[in-house]
Amino acid sequence: MGVFKDSDEATKYIAGIFEEAMSDESIADQLAASGVVLQLNCSDPDIQITVDMPNKKVITGSCELSPTVAMSMTSDMANRFWQGKLNLAVSLAKGQVRAKGPVPKILKLVPVAKKLFPRYEESLRAEGRTDLLAV
Repeated sequence: MGVFKDSDEATKYIAGIFEEAMSDESIADQLAASGVVLQLNCSDPDIQITVDMPNKKVITGSCELSPTVAMSMTSDMANRFWQGKLNLAVSLAKGQVRAKGPVPKILKLVPVAKKLFPRYEESLRAEGRTDLLAV
């Protein structure tokens, strides 16, 4: 079993950080300019999150949007990424994270995502979920 107790909890935190990105105008504008629709498929527990960056929307669960890039990883890896503890390029090279579509488009967004790392950790601490902090 992963660090999240169930799919609802994993969705709350992982989709939550994408929602926070979309509510921050400067970050949302940078993501929108990429033109990327990202579909994130996580396992253990299973969740699906689609981030429609051009339209600044986050959709949880299955949806009709066709992703530009689809990524697959464990929910634990997504949790580690949002804390700055997972190097996406290395994880892709090692096959720990799988991607379909133009990977360079996603890698170009990592510097924007890094701005959210402290906010993700703050949200875990604020909710007393220090057990989810990666070491």
